[in-house]
Amino acid sequence: VQLQASGGGLVQAGGSLRLSCAASGRTFSRYSMAWFRQAPGKEREFVAAITWSGGNTYYAGSVKGRFTISRDNAKNMMYLQMNSLKPEDTAVYYCAATERTITLSLLIRITPNNYKYWGQGTLVTVSS
Repeated sequence: VQLQASGGGLVQAGGSLRLSCAASGRTFSRYSMAWFRQAPGKEREFVAAITWSGGNTYYAGSVKGRFTISRDNAKNMMYLQMNSLKPEDTAVYYCAATERTITLSLLIRITPNNYKYWGQGTLVTVSS
């Protein structure tokens, strides 16, 4: 599957953005999906994940209650609605896909190496 992230931009603290991830291929619904982010000088970190059916979602503690992950398998799309943005949310955001069962453990779903497919990233900048 090929992934393409979009929707990043510059926003003031407290504002909102909606990221999108478009997937190619007819088997999108077989993949669990996730968003990761990487700030300058920092390692890539887990943001949120969603199972293939959309029935289970998971969030990093730093974004829980502010971000919402969702997907539309009919459109081969995944989304990340980001509200109440903070300057520390500034990063390049990547969408990723895995065939692994992310419900099995925390480590499976938050570890970048467990995701085989990656989009190119979209930059989110939150000004204070």
